[in-house]
Amino acid sequence: MSKSKHFYLGRLRDLKTGKTGKTDLLYDPSDLVTHGVVFGMTGSGKTGLCIGLLEEAALQGIPALIIDPKGDITNALLHFPELRPDDFEPWINPDEARRANKSPAELATETAALWKKGLADWGIGPERIRALDESTDFAVYTPGSNAGLPVSILASLAAPELDWDGNQEVIRERIASTATAILGLVGLKDIDPVKSREHILLANLFENAWSAGKDLKLEDLIRQVQNPPLAKIGILDLDKFFPAKDRAALALKLNNILAAPSFKTWLEGQPLDIAQLLYTPEGRPRHAIFTLSHLPEAERMFFVTLLYSALETWIYSLKGSSSLRAIVYFDEIHGFLPPVAQPPSKAPLLRLLKQARAFGVGQLLATQNPVDVDYKALSNAGTWFIGKLQTERDIDRLLDGLEGAEHNSFKRSDYARIISGLDKRVFLLHNVHEKQPVVFETRWVMNYLAGPLTRSQIPQLNLLKGKKAEAAKPSTAPEKEKAKMDDVSVSKPIVPSGVQEVFMPASLSLEASAQANRRELPAGAKRLGYIYRPALIGQAQVRFNQRKYNLDTEIHKAAMVDYLDGRTLRWDDFERDPVEERSLEARPVEDSSFGALSGPLADEKQLKGLEREFTDWVYRAGEAQVWANDALKVYGGPELSREEFLRMTQEAADKKRDDEIEKARAAIEKKVDALQTKLERQRRGLSQKEQRASNRRLEEYGTHAENILSLFLGRRRSLTTSLTKRRLTSEAAATVEASKEEIKQMESEAAKLNEEAKSLVHDIDARWDEVALQISQIPVQATRKDVYVSLFGVVWLPYHRVDVGGREVEFPAF
Repeated sequence: MSKSKHFYLGRLRDLKTGKTGKTDLLYDPSDLVTHGVVFGMTGSGKTGLCIGLLEEAALQGIPALIIDPKGDITNALLHFPELRPDDFEPWINPDEARRANKSPAELATETAALWKKGLADWGIGPERIRALDESTDFAVYTPGSNAGLPVSILASLAAPELDWDGNQEVIRERIASTATAILGLVGLKDIDPVKSREHILLANLFENAWSAGKDLKLEDLIRQVQNPPLAKIGILDLDKFFPAKDRAALALKLNNILAAPSFKTWLEGQPLDIAQLLYTPEGRPRHAIFTLSHLPEAERMFFVTLLYSALETWIYSLKGSSSLRAIVYFDEIHGFLPPVAQPPSKAPLLRLLKQARAFGVGQLLATQNPVDVDYKALSNAGTWFIGKLQTERDIDRLLDGLEGAEHNSFKRSDYARIISGLDKRVFLLHNVHEKQPVVFETRWVMNYLAGPLTRSQIPQLNLLKGKKAEAAKPSTAPEKEKAKMDDVSVSKPIVPSGVQEVFMPASLSLEASAQANRRELPAGAKRLGYIYRPALIGQAQVRFNQRKYNLDTEIHKAAMVDYLDGRTLRWDDFERDPVEERSLEARPVEDSSFGALSGPLADEKQLKGLEREFTDWVYRAGEAQVWANDALKVYGGPELSREEFLRMTQEAADKKRDDEIEKARAAIEKKVDALQTKLERQRRGLSQKEQRASNRRLEEYGTHAENILSLFLGRRRSLTTSLTKRRLTSEAAATVEASKEEIKQMESEAAKLNEEAKSLVHDIDARWDEVALQISQIPVQATRKDVYVSLFGVVWLPYHRVDVGGREVEFPAF
């Protein structure tokens, strides 16, 4: 296969040796027409794989719409053909540099060298990065914000450019999704389009306008909710179906959205026109990234639903195609395509999974939460990229889904073994267009993976690609570092009233810190004292007590955030082992200096909001995995290891086995005893018959002798007696033989019973051994009342201040 026509995603890996070979993994882009899914826990390399695939698509001029709920995929703009340290430096996290005891410039130099070597090892040179930069237009859109390129939703309310008479079903599906999205924005959730009068009213208003080719503005929609241009809804009078008073209340809710100053940005910028988003006015393909990390959940759902509804209408304006025309990449579908619930986004997502392939539009959906995805929907996907997963439950759930998908040679046990042994950046590729699955290591990506970028960095990001940014440029990393040094004070900043404040003990010496952080302490380094820097700390306990599962346990969750910049906080990224709270101190070491207390840490209201978010995260993440063997009705808490629980199930299975063997033994012994009694009786009878036969032979011999003598002595005797004796002897001998045959059959039957007993014991033993291995993990969700937050507030972290040749660096003292 040619790299120029295929996506270069990595190199094949030998599972036996655990080493990556020299054979390239080349993926046919036309295979993505049947859609793809990517699974992998945090740290599995999932983001790198997906960005690498998008790079390959860009090189081939394939446009993409990219939905980025967390802000990771904005990194797709950070490709620097020259790989100069100056290119990397503005995107270096200054706190990461500080933790590494380096200046941002030093860390940028190291990162540039690392990227240059990494790309060279995978056969990628500057010319390929330059080709990436020149082949495709890149842009970051921020719906509901002007930090990036704003997106106007007005086009979503305009009548679709499809003939009503020939496309009623398609347009009505868009109407349903649009109405659901708008109602979700005003707080109406779990809407049934058939039962919700609000939904039915909006759907009728849209149909009334769109069927006549008329656009609807949001203000027009609000007016029509109050005074609909309809006399009846169905066969009912309008006011009977939806009284004027209730319509006015709905109109007020809609008006509150329109009147909010923050909503104005939803009406500005690039129209939600799919063709314009995928291509520039000059016809150049574009990768349009919609970053949503700044939006609350309701607004994320609103935008995603409108985007997919627009996509659905757009594909019906196309001709069919078997080649990949465009990619729709969704970086984290958790919450948008759940297995049971019906959020507004689910219906258009499902329809596109079924229909888009006919038009050459491939979807690539990624998630780190396999158990929270509708696998019936994902059974439409022809390509599965499976990376390292967090729990056996995740693996089992994924395999359940894969069993329902198209496949050529799926073997559950083989897949389970492979997935369990995957390393970081190593994926199992299951492609229905290929005969066998393969395992590969992902290649080094051309883009710098800086991690989630803040909203303030988005304008600078767009400027890299020549896009206008309306917000101010972010400070460069050196400026941020200088600001940190300028904010040092000998007086401790005052923490907001009512906020907990603790001090991490300075437990590491300077030498121990250098060793623990694998940093060399330069010769001549002079220690200046301690500096405390503020961070956010949260710790909570979740109590579980359920008799059914023999569950009586407590789990602890903790997070510490040392860099708050106003972005949406992903608590999973800051989870850590809990700190022993009794070890925390109430005051700092004397003669210490302090970093500035700013942003959310200095705002009581924001801290209270963060505490609610933390509590909600603990509640949602506070899930106990109960070991279960339903067949044996044996359960164990999360404190047990797999091996310990298997010992429990084996003991229970052994008891069941012994009981069953005892019952089987008793039944077989009864048969054996009856057969033994019969056999002994038969043997006694045989002995008697043999004795009678022997006597008959003696009698016959005696009769023969008498007959012979009578011939010599001249006496005459009847030969009848002799013949009778012979007949009786023969009959006795036959009876003996019959008895012997019966005994032989009984002995054979006894031998069979013995073999049957052995086989039965073996089968029982094997069956219960198999039952003992039938273990699973059942998630038990905590209730909110079971969550106890023991600590939430500001923690001051101590660092050693060290002078190194006139430059001050810091070493963690904790």
